[in-house]
Amino acid sequence: MTIALLTVGSRGDVQPFVALALGLQRAGHDVTLAAPSDAEALAAQHDVPFTSLGVDFRALTESPEARGALAGRPRDLLRMVRQGQAMTRRMLDAGGEIARDADAVVYHPKALVGPHLAEATGMPVFLAMPAPLAVPTRAFPIPIAALPDLGPLNRLTYAIIRLGMLPYHGIINAWRAEALDLPPRGWWDALTTMPGLTLPVLYAFSPTLVPRPTDWPRHVRVTGTWHLDGAAAPYTPDSDLAAFLDAGAPPVYVGFGSMARRDPEETTAIVLEAVRRAGVRTLLATGWGGLTADAVPPEVHVLDAAPHDWLFPRCAAVVHHGGAGTTAAGLRAGRPSVICPFFGDQHFWGQRVHTLGAGPPPLPQKTMTPDRLAAAIDAASTDPALRRRAATLGHTLQREDGVGTAVASIEQTLAALRRRRGR
Repeated sequence: MTIALLTVGSRGDVQPFVALALGLQRAGHDVTLAAPSDAEALAAQHDVPFTSLGVDFRALTESPEARGALAGRPRDLLRMVRQGQAMTRRMLDAGGEIARDADAVVYHPKALVGPHLAEATGMPVFLAMPAPLAVPTRAFPIPIAALPDLGPLNRLTYAIIRLGMLPYHGIINAWRAEALDLPPRGWWDALTTMPGLTLPVLYAFSPTLVPRPTDWPRHVRVTGTWHLDGAAAPYTPDSDLAAFLDAGAPPVYVGFGSMARRDPEETTAIVLEAVRRAGVRTLLATGWGGLTADAVPPEVHVLDAAPHDWLFPRCAAVVHHGGAGTTAAGLRAGRPSVICPFFGDQHFWGQRVHTLGAGPPPLPQKTMTPDRLAAAIDAASTDPALRRRAATLGHTLQREDGVGTAVASIEQTLAALRRRRGR
């Protein structure tokens, strides 16, 4: 069977789909990964067939407009929306073409095309993502908004997703008409359901981190994290990184991935002062520009990036922005996490880590100071209770097979569809 995997976003949005692609290949399926052009190298590293969706997400994230939008500047927010509108049509066109020859599609909701393809062709389509954003529940408010628990009203907060689609509604409807010969849909239609259409949902996070709410319908499956096994593409560190790791006690990892405040230099200065006060050796990951450093003390080693599954077990603690993938990687390594969220579901994951006893309370970027960050790093590095709980969670997550569960769920759903259709 040929399965198209479509995803959009940073590495945290792409890497789980690479892991799923490998799992589907092991099960005997043909796969094509469609993603932003900057993900091609990751796919090639693991011999996963790749097609570009015609956008470069990293370039967009590192643009001055993106930094201004993260800082809350209205003019830059508007510019980002306009750039997003132009990207949307390119992704819809590319995604539709890629999926045309597939037997089934697994898509991240930011790739948009899934429910429209299902409506137009009747092909099996699965929505997949590493955070519980698509299906309303009374258990907690939508994770992309830092809202208090509203009890039964939590379900209403999931309308935020629909509001977020408003700037792209006209573009989507134009594409539906021109590419699929479909009538327009209302902006209020949900990610997973439209009149007469319900998509199976694969949530790629651990049920240990987020227990499955009792009010989720049966078509929602919590599979566990889609972990990219380092054995598939063994990593060899450069000599400088290897020497630094061998030169002393396990360091603290600090990296904010694709997140960046308007002034990365200021963020870096806060981090360097915090680790100096905490007295820890440090790996400073510059990533997609969230941190930058030209001159650092001997106790700090600067790197662009390294596979988390290889690096985190060699660290004493991990300090990061709270993306779903990085959070899972830190916990899977059995290391305490200090989560410094910028926006969106990062606050949710920071609170989950703290509630599970594997890290101090989240420290939002807006309130991060050298003293506060130093105190959080000290707790994560030295508190025996945090370290024990993180190690216990690590053992639990290592036993989960999220990719295997997802592949089995896809195959079971496809088999059931074939039986219903009489073939």
